[in-house]
Amino acid sequence: MNPDGGDGVWRADREPALDNLMARILERDNVKRAWERVKSNKGAPGSAGMTLSDFPAYAREHWGEIRQSLMDGSYQPRPVRRVVIPKPHGKGERKLGVPTIRSYCTSFNKS
Repeated sequence: MNPDGGDGVWRADREPALDNLMARILERDNVKRAWERVKSNKGAPGSAGMTLSDFPAYAREHWGEIRQSLMDGSYQPRPVRRVVIPKPHGKGERKLGVPTIRSYCTSFNKS
């Protein structure tokens, strides 16, 4: 923190490091590994309704804008889909959150 109470200089000093980190996160091999983990979980659609099989075509078409929104900080995740499952041995319920595959997508409508 600066003595004058502002943190603008502190942020400015670190912006290049954050950009570099995000660029590394978005490298092709890293994104591919992340996608493989998502597929291995065999999850259900989240609140956006997009299935695992729908996502690859969507991602190919929209990767440029997805990547840019992550890089420039305009990415806004969608809410998770809330699911309630029973706990073992009838001891109540557990609330789970199912994240969306493509949280940023607001215009996806399954036909």
